[in-house]
Amino acid sequence: LDWWQADRYCEQHFAQLLFEPQDSEQGSFSKLLQSHRIRGSVWLKERDSVLRKTKRRRGHTAPALIFGEKTDTKYVKVLSDFPALPAVTACAHLQWDTRTQEVATIFSYAVPAFINEFQLRGCVDEEGFVRFALIVHGHHSPYLPVFRADGQWHHFCVTWQQENGTWAIYADGKRRASASGLFSVGPSAPQAIFGQGTFIIGQDQDSLGGTFKAKESFSGNITDLHIWQKVLSTEQIEKVRSCWVLEQDLVFGWSSNALEVESTVQAVTTQLLCPGPVEECRVLEVGSSGFSYASCLQTLPFICHYSKDAYWQLKRAQLESSHLLASCVNSLAVRTVIPDTVFTTGVQDMNLSVALDVLDILTTVLRGGEVPVLEPSDLLVVLQLLSQVSHTEIQEGDELEMLEKLGQYFMEIAELVLEEQNTGTWSSISQVTRGPMAVVELCDRMVSLLVPLLTPERTKITIQYGNIGLQRVTVKNMWFGYGSLQRSLSSRSTTAVSQDTAASDGGQKYLSTTVGTAVISSTLLSDHQEISTSVRYRLQHRVQNEFPITPWLSVEVKGNFCVFSLFLLHVSPDAGGMWSTAGCSVVMSFSDSTACFCNHTTHFAILLQVCEQEQRTTTEEFTLQVLTFIGCGVSFCALIVAFILFLVVRVPKSERTTVHKNLIFALAAGEALLMFSGLAKTSQALCFMVTAFLHLFFMAAFSWMLVEGLLLWSKVVAVNMSEDRRMKFYYVTGWGLPVLIVGVTLATSFNNYVADNHCWLSVQTNVIWAFVGPVLCILAVNTFVLLRVVMVTVASARRRSKMLTPNSSLENQIGTQIWAMAKPVLVLLPVLGLTWVCGILVHLSIVWAYIFIMLNSLQGLYIFLVYAIYNSEVRNAIQRMKDKKKA
Repeated sequence: LDWWQADRYCEQHFAQLLFEPQDSEQGSFSKLLQSHRIRGSVWLKERDSVLRKTKRRRGHTAPALIFGEKTDTKYVKVLSDFPALPAVTACAHLQWDTRTQEVATIFSYAVPAFINEFQLRGCVDEEGFVRFALIVHGHHSPYLPVFRADGQWHHFCVTWQQENGTWAIYADGKRRASASGLFSVGPSAPQAIFGQGTFIIGQDQDSLGGTFKAKESFSGNITDLHIWQKVLSTEQIEKVRSCWVLEQDLVFGWSSNALEVESTVQAVTTQLLCPGPVEECRVLEVGSSGFSYASCLQTLPFICHYSKDAYWQLKRAQLESSHLLASCVNSLAVRTVIPDTVFTTGVQDMNLSVALDVLDILTTVLRGGEVPVLEPSDLLVVLQLLSQVSHTEIQEGDELEMLEKLGQYFMEIAELVLEEQNTGTWSSISQVTRGPMAVVELCDRMVSLLVPLLTPERTKITIQYGNIGLQRVTVKNMWFGYGSLQRSLSSRSTTAVSQDTAASDGGQKYLSTTVGTAVISSTLLSDHQEISTSVRYRLQHRVQNEFPITPWLSVEVKGNFCVFSLFLLHVSPDAGGMWSTAGCSVVMSFSDSTACFCNHTTHFAILLQVCEQEQRTTTEEFTLQVLTFIGCGVSFCALIVAFILFLVVRVPKSERTTVHKNLIFALAAGEALLMFSGLAKTSQALCFMVTAFLHLFFMAAFSWMLVEGLLLWSKVVAVNMSEDRRMKFYYVTGWGLPVLIVGVTLATSFNNYVADNHCWLSVQTNVIWAFVGPVLCILAVNTFVLLRVVMVTVASARRRSKMLTPNSSLENQIGTQIWAMAKPVLVLLPVLGLTWVCGILVHLSIVWAYIFIMLNSLQGLYIFLVYAIYNSEVRNAIQRMKDKKKA
């Protein structure tokens, strides 16, 4: 097959055209090919850029003129008025008659003042090449080879411009000859090709519009002649070669209505397969094990490559099939629409009528319920049929109603195969296909077939079935609703690029993320060609995190990434489809949607989750919320009792008790608000107030934890500050700093302060860092303080032990030092807030989340026990109250 057919064949059999084998594999491939008596070249597929789509040939129907033999009568006159041409380009498709080697005139343009004004002549040399010569105002270029006289269709263009007389001849997209000085005139006497002349195809004019000679006439076929009054660039000539008409500066466009055809010239309609811009494709040279390029239109052997897992999964699906779907479809069609095995299906070019008939029958069977659950083999043959239909060639004259019906059937089948009952089937062929994203790609390819439906009166097409739909204007848009794909996407499909897979685009890679929105496709079309451009889009979320476990945790459980799918990226043969963030960035992020910007068009979605963490189940989320509520309730009660004790029992006033009382008050107020903040979600104003006070009291709690650390430091290191001045500084730090932070945050982020789905700081707009940032700084300071206190305590304990019990055993000394180190840690951890450090680890496992909740929601109970019940000052104050009461 040619390269295009070979690539389609492998794709439709769920394989890949062979990539370039590694050095270690070349010997094995050579032996395999030699065992099948294959010599010469074998098609290869290049590891191309992941964003570049395969360029397919475009079918093009046009009237062709057949000049059967050399005569002095056969000619075709162009019925068009030609202006003066200071520059000109003429392009056409040509089939040269190989039976003659004489000079032939492809076209001639004559004006009253000069007969040989503009002319293209050709001949065949002894080596079998067609040579062209260009004539402008009687000046003749040399005959130069342009393409082989092989009887095939070839595309050519000739260009000339008045400035310097620069000319060029192109054949099959490549420049074959060029020079300057062809009828060039000085700047004092500029002269263009004269206008108002007669343009004749197939004959040399010896007089204006006549006097032809048989020996100079053209023999062969010609079609698609276009003439422009400018020199086309190489890129524009490439587009023309691919059968795209450039309207700007077009003097003559090929049309049977604009031609006067002599009666003996036969005019027929021909079907051209215009190659894409890349005509040469990669090949493996079997004998030499080297690589080279060959024309993509050659017919060469090829290899379809499977991974072992995919191949055996495909074989197993085939062997275990009951062929129920195939029998239902074939019996309804009264012919073999679905073969017995997916391995025997060839590359079939369907016309619109056949494709519509096939999809009509398949839709009837799937919709009717004869096959309640698709087997793996059924799903594979459906994908095969959709792939064949997506390559349907739309001919001029096809009924547009049939084309629109084809799109409706295609969308309906896509929805039916993604039904929930087929989820297990998709999983069972996960190695063979790219999962449901294969359906997305097929639908995207099919949308391009609907171009003929657009007219000046009808600029928009919308087709929708269930959760799947498409829309087409200048930009084609397609969407797959969240439910259509999410239930069918396996864990392998929903995750982003694997951490150990090196994506060639260098994009970021994320683990344990999930597709949280619809999947959309957006492509810009220009002159019916797909071109890549930057795009902005905004997608609604369908997966949202609910009530935060604690204020600290809320920074860990929210996040999203703008991604696009890499359907054809195969780092290894079985790598499958992936997601990448390369070239995409988040413009704005909200709790219910995300706005993205990407510098290219393809299939887009939003991946949710900020950390590489497992998705928590509903049970786990509920358990964490219950533990939070119970822990905060116990902690609040303990803090209130401790606060009352400090007030009632008249503990002697000191810096330490004052700091303890402020810390207890701030923490109790914050936890009380946290327990009942869920009730405030119904009112936007109330929720805003609750969030502000939560921010204030929790920030104050951490500020007073910082003061606890500073107080400890003042006991360890000599500080030249009186107690009164220290207390003023402590109050400024404990209450002034939180008020300042909250005030600045409200002033700078008033509209983005509150999260949309709960009463706490917004994670999406990074307002959360107005809390998390200061907390991290405070924890860092207090950690340093604790280490310093432990060092001093241990050193003091060591000296005291040596003084009091100099002859004690080594075991006793070590035990004393361990207790000296453990005691301050146990006593100081609650008030310094260092248990909050384990919040950094909650994304690693659900176990850490449970530990975090237990430690911090019960912080108040810690403080109550350590600083009230087992506090010597409090106990002494209570004992004094008892003694006073007895007295």
